[in-house]
Amino acid sequence: MHGKLVPANCGPVGLPRAAGLETRWAHRPGPCSAPCGSLCIDRVARSPFDMAMRFICAVALLLSVSSVAGADTEQRKFPLALNPDFQFRKAKIYTLSLDLLANKGQKGNTPANLTKKGSSKASSAVQEASINFERSYRMYGAVTALDQRQRFGQYFDFFWRARRPADLTVRFEYKQEKLRAFVQAKEQAYQNVRGTNHSGFRVVGDEYFDDGQVLAWRCLLIEHDRIVAEKRSFLWD
Repeated sequence: MHGKLVPANCGPVGLPRAAGLETRWAHRPGPCSAPCGSLCIDRVARSPFDMAMRFICAVALLLSVSSVAGADTEQRKFPLALNPDFQFRKAKIYTLSLDLLANKGQKGNTPANLTKKGSSKASSAVQEASINFERSYRMYGAVTALDQRQRFGQYFDFFWRARRPADLTVRFEYKQEKLRAFVQAKEQAYQNVRGTNHSGFRVVGDEYFDDGQVLAWRCLLIEHDRIVAEKRSFLWD
């Protein structure tokens, strides 16, 4: 039913009632028989609060659409276009954990076992020295127990070569033990890079203790949103 708004204090002939009374809006069906001045309108006026709520809802809808679009952009698939101008040379993985620090005298590196064979002794000594240096290098500057906890984890070092200048992105994708098939990624960007380069990534601290060790990984060289070089672990599918 359509109606019009008139002041509730209008009398039968459209004249206002006693002065000093509060004016209220009332909804009366049918046409306004006697307009009280020019107060009769054809539709219900919206309050400022209603208009503000409508504006907020519209903004929230636009933000939700933009966030979904951003998520799709981050999860997009890069086409494979391998290029001989770019290649991975070597990958080094090092795990620094509490077990390694507690088991420095593990079987095979004890003096009694090393005296069995001279060649074995020499190679074991070199290997142990290398491990100790790597551990000391990674733990340098970590004084407190909290600092040392933030250093425990896995370190991934990739050595790659670019035969011509290019703008490249090195993307490291990995799957952790407790997250199963969920893929995470870390990236490093290089501008006009050429020659042999090194990119290091780490999964350490709370990320390592909460989600577990890295079970599968792959490293990509990306140029113009295309994969031009790739190196992956055996378990990556």
